[in-house]
Amino acid sequence: MHALSLSINLDLLAENIRNLRQQLDPKSQIIFVVKSDAYGHGIPEIVRRAYAEGVTWFAVAYFEEALQVREAAPHADILVLGPISPEEVPESIEKNITPIVVDPDHAKTLAGIAAQQGKPLRAHIKIDTGMGRMGPLESDDTSDIKAILNTEGLEITGICSHLATVDLKRPWLQEKQHERFVKAYTLAEAISGRRLMRHFCSSRGIQYYPEWDYDGVRPGILLYGYGCNDPRMRVQTKPLLQMHSRVMQVKRVPEGTPIGYYSSYRTTRATQIAIVGTGYADGYLRSLSNRGEALVNGTRVPVVGRISMNWITLDLGPDLDCKAGDEVVLIGAQNENEVWADWLGRRAGTIAYEILTAIHPRIPRSYS
Repeated sequence: MHALSLSINLDLLAENIRNLRQQLDPKSQIIFVVKSDAYGHGIPEIVRRAYAEGVTWFAVAYFEEALQVREAAPHADILVLGPISPEEVPESIEKNITPIVVDPDHAKTLAGIAAQQGKPLRAHIKIDTGMGRMGPLESDDTSDIKAILNTEGLEITGICSHLATVDLKRPWLQEKQHERFVKAYTLAEAISGRRLMRHFCSSRGIQYYPEWDYDGVRPGILLYGYGCNDPRMRVQTKPLLQMHSRVMQVKRVPEGTPIGYYSSYRTTRATQIAIVGTGYADGYLRSLSNRGEALVNGTRVPVVGRISMNWITLDLGPDLDCKAGDEVVLIGAQNENEVWADWLGRRAGTIAYEILTAIHPRIPRSYS
């Protein structure tokens, strides 16, 4: 049996959703981003609980994820944030899945397949206002937006963009993106002759720019409990996911004992070393070698030596009471101590997103 497991608190998800909704403009929808298996938390259970809490919009990166959401929430609205392929159009129409369109050629291709189905494909336009990724670049040349809106066979119901930066020390960066978005949706609505669903902000934008709530916001990491470490932020949430393992062996070693591949760590005193059942094959990043920390019997202890495929080693110190079978908390809380994904991300030179989405989907998950 695998020593590693995840526990995910759905009641905290419900609390996070309520905290966000209390701060949002009442007219603004929560478009919950559940891509990458709900940031490692598991799409089906996260979507079902969020839908039960009144979230009716979900966003994913790929069409196959949209199908998972549809199975979990038969009546939800689903937005695919990446371009879908022509082969995915018929099922998008059948299952009421809304893709984005990113340029006139993409729009024309999708519309051609939709015409064969005898039904229009509902879609949102993605505008590049400064991210440098998908969508027509907002500029004085408006031909791309006009061409997309005038593509017969598409029913454009919304318009969106994505913030590249929310930097309080350089606010002009996000403000310039917002100016471009306003220009784009004003033009698009004038051409189409109707009001489109507007959405612009993801988690960090939500925290600092309530005036940009529009018709919807796209929280991701915020609803999983991160991105709210500044008490001045608009919305406070709590992490849902905890990662647990077990001590496989404890042994006493003398000062100067080499630990792990290439002896990247040597003990500085007589101590106890615990071998724990997790490794980079499980998604515990190798960059946490000699940098991570874990919780054992309420005590925070360092990860020592190089992380290997299936094992990590902890320096327990000479006196900690620990034996094989004891629980190890790799992400989460134990007694008064905590180790969360954002802290691990900083130690690994990355972000909480990568810590969470790196967790292997085969790891058993329990929900409460």
